[in-house]
Amino acid sequence: MSGTAFIDLTEDKLSVYFLERNGAVGREVVSKPVGDGYSFDVEGISAGTEESCLSLPIGLLNFRVLELPFSDVSKIRELLPFELDGLVLGGSSSIVFDVRILGESNGKSRVLVVYLPKDTLKTILHRLKAAGLDPRTATSVELSHILGTAASPEELTGLLTTPERLEGEARTDQAVREIKNPSINLRRGEFAYTVDTEKTRKSLRITAALAILVLLVFLGDLSFMTISLERQNRNVREEMRKTYLSLFPDEKRVTSETYQLKAHIKELKDKKSSLTGISPLGTMLNLSRISGQSMKLNEITVEKDMTILKGECPSLSDVQSIKSELEGIMTDVTITDTKPSSHNGTLFTLTAKQRKT
Repeated sequence: MSGTAFIDLTEDKLSVYFLERNGAVGREVVSKPVGDGYSFDVEGISAGTEESCLSLPIGLLNFRVLELPFSDVSKIRELLPFELDGLVLGGSSSIVFDVRILGESNGKSRVLVVYLPKDTLKTILHRLKAAGLDPRTATSVELSHILGTAASPEELTGLLTTPERLEGEARTDQAVREIKNPSINLRRGEFAYTVDTEKTRKSLRITAALAILVLLVFLGDLSFMTISLERQNRNVREEMRKTYLSLFPDEKRVTSETYQLKAHIKELKDKKSSLTGISPLGTMLNLSRISGQSMKLNEITVEKDMTILKGECPSLSDVQSIKSELEGIMTDVTITDTKPSSHNGTLFTLTAKQRKT
């Protein structure tokens, strides 16, 4: 069977019922005698149970009815130990308790305090746990029945003093209601139900482990990609160096191909700007029109704004004739230097500008 086990403990026997998944009450699956000190043997009854609920006998419980100036249950549970220290033998540290608000009047709340010794509850829970049962709640079927039938606090006090024994189907129905909505729960403090917390912790540990696994896979993939990119980058740099050296084989020291290639490109751009508008072929064509047969040109420099001619003529008058002819095809013709040559001629330097069209 699978479902919720209701462990019904009384002064003389312990019975276990099942609330199935569909909410139906199953048959009584076990009934064991209870000995002195609420000793019992329920070994082997936990098979198939998903969770369980414990009902304590009303004769095991103690009660106090107090009037308090507030109705917040959590606040009452927090401050109640100070109230009980002077009312309970051994002080509040020796008991485990829960509260139920009975009603409010004149700004005060009437509170029922239900408690029992910690050692008693510890012994019962320990015996159940040894049999594989760990109840989610510790309540009382008989108490919940009294709380549901008492019409006044006075009647409640009488019923708690001389409780009627709840039997048969009425007890089973009350057990079902307690499973769904317990009237009290004495599993508090050090006796709190921790299975759900452990399940949550286990789930979180599994989630954390999966997250770490995913992270490791991601880091592994990232490391592989990094190594692959570094290898590709190294291959690209090697190809860049080979290409650069093929373009500039005379360079012996290459520290940064990109930087040095940019420097070469800048140099070429500068040369381009200085050579823009120069027509060497047109200059040579113009010079071919000079009729001086005895002129010998040793060097011709064609720049953007200037043409420089260096050569040799038989005499200075021939240099003047060449200047005159150049003035017909060029502008700003000037003889900048003349001197005798070793062959009894005249070395000359002429400068001129291209005529703009």
